[in-house]
Amino acid sequence: MANFGFIIDNRRCIGCHACTVACKSEHDVAVGVNRTWVKYIEKGEFPHSKRLFSVMRCNHCDNAPCVEICPVTALYRRPDGIVDFDNRRCIGCKACMQACPYDALYIDPKTHTAAKCNYCAHRIDKGLEPACVNVCPTQAIVSGDLDDPDSKISRLRNRQPVTARKTEKGTLPSLFYIEADADSLDPVATEVAESSMWGSQSSGVGHYAEHSRHALDRLGDLLSLGERSEMISPEPADQGQAAGRAVDIVEAARAQPRRAYDAPQKGVLWGWQVSGYLWTKSIAAGVVMVPLLAHLLKQVNVSPAIELTGLVIAFLFMALTGGLLVWDLDRPKRFLYVLLRPQWKSWLVRGAYIITAFMAVLTIYTVMVWAGRAFILEPLVQGVLFLLAAMTASYTAFLFAQAKGRDFWQSPMLPVHMLNHALIAGASTLALFARLGGESWQAYLQVVLIVTLLVNLLSSGFELLVSHPTTDSGRVAKSILRGRYRVVFWGGVIGLGTLAPLALLTGAPAAGLPVAGLLAIIGVFLAQHISVRAPQQVPLS
Repeated sequence: MANFGFIIDNRRCIGCHACTVACKSEHDVAVGVNRTWVKYIEKGEFPHSKRLFSVMRCNHCDNAPCVEICPVTALYRRPDGIVDFDNRRCIGCKACMQACPYDALYIDPKTHTAAKCNYCAHRIDKGLEPACVNVCPTQAIVSGDLDDPDSKISRLRNRQPVTARKTEKGTLPSLFYIEADADSLDPVATEVAESSMWGSQSSGVGHYAEHSRHALDRLGDLLSLGERSEMISPEPADQGQAAGRAVDIVEAARAQPRRAYDAPQKGVLWGWQVSGYLWTKSIAAGVVMVPLLAHLLKQVNVSPAIELTGLVIAFLFMALTGGLLVWDLDRPKRFLYVLLRPQWKSWLVRGAYIITAFMAVLTIYTVMVWAGRAFILEPLVQGVLFLLAAMTASYTAFLFAQAKGRDFWQSPMLPVHMLNHALIAGASTLALFARLGGESWQAYLQVVLIVTLLVNLLSSGFELLVSHPTTDSGRVAKSILRGRYRVVFWGGVIGLGTLAPLALLTGAPAAGLPVAGLLAIIGVFLAQHISVRAPQQVPLS
């Protein structure tokens, strides 16, 4: 069986975009999105300057993360190595776009489903070459069987040093470059320009319509505040210093490679609905976990009124969770495909079944509490429900870990954050109804909130302040600590959502408990909103 791949020979590429046009014509690709595109990079200073071309597209990985994360097998790897897709199954969850380190997928504005380069599989099945290969005037794009030693692509690969993009991701890409420039292939080596020949659409296409104008932060927004202030130049002492500093800035700009021609950036794919879903899920799981933890520890007597209040809130916020999940899909009418056509490696599927099991056991336990009688299996049901609530709170961390395109989400601390956020959210929500319980219950909520808020403070510090393993994750941390999210993080998450509740709980615990709970639950939402949005601001291509 063949193992198809591509080689892009940068010695031959002239940046003519024939491959882009042929691809659009062959597959009727809409304006504003691309299956293959050419990025231009300019380096150096005249007369010692040069322009480099890099063809970007799906890498048809042997270990394709888009295939693993897809919940409905809309993406699949054929026996011949081609990663293909079936838009009849796609639900438009955009998980594949987060998983792809190469920014190769997009949402088709006509079908509202994912699409990408599929190696012109329909042509391959007829013994023809992909359209881009067929049309390239300089034969810069070479396709063929990588496992056939007599094929042109194998001979070229064996005789020339080749480079692949982001091999550290373990995707085993089947797209290789000859004489590739590192700044051309590395998406963070060049600034994403606010406007460019094809990247400045005033109105987007399809899913990207609301994001196109401000698709990505400029590089300055991702730098630290100190770095940005140096770039802006804070009022020098005299005009001579000002002129000298201006020259320095110009020279620095000339020394940096820049994008001269690029495709539009996709912007934030998972918006406020995903942030809201994390928040509502945390509340629903937390209001169940906090009373059950008291039962399991046998330290506090939980009144039926408190327990029923928590269970009703759990049902309400799980309904909101489901609504937000469906709302975020580009094909919401297909949401049942996740349960009826599951691809079990995807944590979207696993999460859907965890939520289903949680709701089933939650219903059983609610009936038991409503009946007001002790059942022999009650301790067992409580233990199972607590476990399912914890899994409901934290499974999204494993889904984010499957999104290999976003380095910041690969943190092993993410499950800890999500579980702790659920406990904060649950205790904070129940604190609003603290008067339904006695003094011991209020004291218990106070202890839970103080401990979980301190854990959140320490874990956030560890997550953001220690050195990061990759450039992308470091850029995200900078954007949170000193970039565009610094006000929301320091003022909202740390000040309003953590330090203020701790002060209220230690200074005036009885009177301050409901207010502390309200502030803490706002802080949880802000923290989750930042953790969802900030990593998506780093360009992948």
